[in-house]
Amino acid sequence: MTHAKSYAADVMTRFLKDRPGPAADRTDSGRAPVKAPTPARQREVQFSDFEGVAGLKEREGLPKDNRENWRRLWQHNPVLAVARPPPCMGWVLETAEGIVGYQGSLPLLYWLGDRTLVGAVGTGLAIDPAYRARAIGLMTSFYRQPRVDLLFVTFAIESVTKLSKILHGKTLPQRDYGKVLFWILDARRFTKALAAKFGLGSGTAAVGTFLGSSVLRADMGLRRGPRGRLADGFEVAEIGVKDIGDEFEDLWRRKLTETPRLLVDRSPASLRWHFTIPGGSSRAAVLCCRRSGRLAGYAIVEHSTDRGTGLRRSMLADVLVEQDDPGVTEALLEAAYANATVSGGDFFEVIGLPGHVRRILMRWNPYVRTYPTDPLVYRTADESLAGVLADENGWYAGPMDGDTTLLP
Repeated sequence: MTHAKSYAADVMTRFLKDRPGPAADRTDSGRAPVKAPTPARQREVQFSDFEGVAGLKEREGLPKDNRENWRRLWQHNPVLAVARPPPCMGWVLETAEGIVGYQGSLPLLYWLGDRTLVGAVGTGLAIDPAYRARAIGLMTSFYRQPRVDLLFVTFAIESVTKLSKILHGKTLPQRDYGKVLFWILDARRFTKALAAKFGLGSGTAAVGTFLGSSVLRADMGLRRGPRGRLADGFEVAEIGVKDIGDEFEDLWRRKLTETPRLLVDRSPASLRWHFTIPGGSSRAAVLCCRRSGRLAGYAIVEHSTDRGTGLRRSMLADVLVEQDDPGVTEALLEAAYANATVSGGDFFEVIGLPGHVRRILMRWNPYVRTYPTDPLVYRTADESLAGVLADENGWYAGPMDGDTTLLP
């Protein structure tokens, strides 16, 4: 059993240390930089650039997008009903041979009480090795774009985070935001996938997977917190994304009258847009908690397959509860965990979210991995907004504040 414990601990250590963050921007494909063969000019992205950007992202190892989702993000985005003229799609570096650099800018609609704000999230930063020195120009353009109230870079690699801070980006004032919480749901698949990822020999992997999964199952028993109990008067039911309707609008309007916090738009139309990804492999489950027949809160769990390990991930993509009611919140978190289990997920993951949500989850004794850099860096030129965001209580940040839940 000593060997099994050692194996399991080693696999867990590697998982915690080496697994990339959600939707992390990558600019290093492992190829040695070479001298730029031709000059490159920088310009704003046009819709017709899809093929060139898609080819660049594929060369640099980023997830593939598709033309239908490209159209959804920049032509059917709910923020376009508010922002005039439309925000910039981003910037490219272009040579005579084609596009060699890209920094996308995804517009998102935000609310602070009754105030409407236009935000932009940096996405898909990719640069061919010969042009890496031009990254600062792309990022400078992103941070200096006009007619945008708030700019974000989320879950980026260390070099991008450092550049963001050089360009006067600030760190989200929530100390534990970079601690990703997770629970293993299938110990055997979990250890088998990680053994394959880290290149353990077939014999070692087979024995180690069996012994390691046994140890993890025992440890999982100690970490399993939620028990599926609902308080009296609560009812939790699952619906599809397309069924998000008027009762969500009522909840959203009530939420906006509470103490002002920065909230990405959660109107029914925005939620349906956000979690309907054409050509995407993920699936979203919407969990509704009703009290005496009225919607008191909801949670959304996104089920997907991790690109690096092949593990089936269930992620808590969002949770919103009237008055942050702890009973309703806990009922939804219980339901989210159960949904992850029933869906056949290998692990259930929670990224970000406010302190009142995380305090409940910490009682369930999760595994914790710490993201290696600041997972959310922001910038605003609005002094009154900057004052609100300097306080942790001015935020309601989570996966919806980046591109994590927007890309295939």
